[in-house]
Amino acid sequence: MKLLIGVIGDFNPEFPPHPATSAALEHAAAALSVEIEVHWLPTPELLDIEPAALERHDALWCAPGSPYRSLDGALRAVRLARERGWPLLGTCGGFQHMVIEFARNVLEIEDAQHAEYDPYASRLVVSPLSCSLAGRTMSVRLVPGSRVSDLYGKLEATEQYYCNFGLNPDYQDALHDAGLRIVGSDQDGEARIVELPDHPMYVATLFVPQLSSQPGQAHPLAVALLQAASDRATQSARRA
Repeated sequence: MKLLIGVIGDFNPEFPPHPATSAALEHAAAALSVEIEVHWLPTPELLDIEPAALERHDALWCAPGSPYRSLDGALRAVRLARERGWPLLGTCGGFQHMVIEFARNVLEIEDAQHAEYDPYASRLVVSPLSCSLAGRTMSVRLVPGSRVSDLYGKLEATEQYYCNFGLNPDYQDALHDAGLRIVGSDQDGEARIVELPDHPMYVATLFVPQLSSQPGQAHPLAVALLQAASDRATQSARRA
């Protein structure tokens, strides 16, 4: 059985996190001894894609590289994955868009916006970081008992960043209380990882785990995404 993994993003071979995303999936596939096919999904095409065409992917990864060519296309795919229980991992820009989608459709902040698209919006749920994290490697503290801490097998991790925007701290409590749990933070308590505990796999990181994935040392989050994809494919085959 070959797993089909869809990557939400506008692929640019010159942008290091993009080829690293495909490579990290290959590392994870080798670790699990599964075959995969990686399919990049340009965001403008997601505006009108039939849900059934997106559902045929066993899992999705919302990639770095914002601003996307289509904000609404990316948010549509993220919403479908959240509502329909499709495994989804978001990293860097993916984190930011998963936060925006949740704010708009769960918290009902219809004008929730990302500063990279509209820096003068009144409801900036994703805002510029007080200090750019692009190119930095920093420690992330993990919440005990969270899915992410179980995947890492520890309560602190060191990860690489590629971003200048993050979750506005003013909205952290509201998102956490509504179910998008903040399970990883920096030394100042600012959100770096969120997850939906009751979802088959719904995790977003502000850092870029694919940059630290290596052959023979697949990143645990990429492995977890493919494991969730495999579980979903197996369940679908049984129902068929």
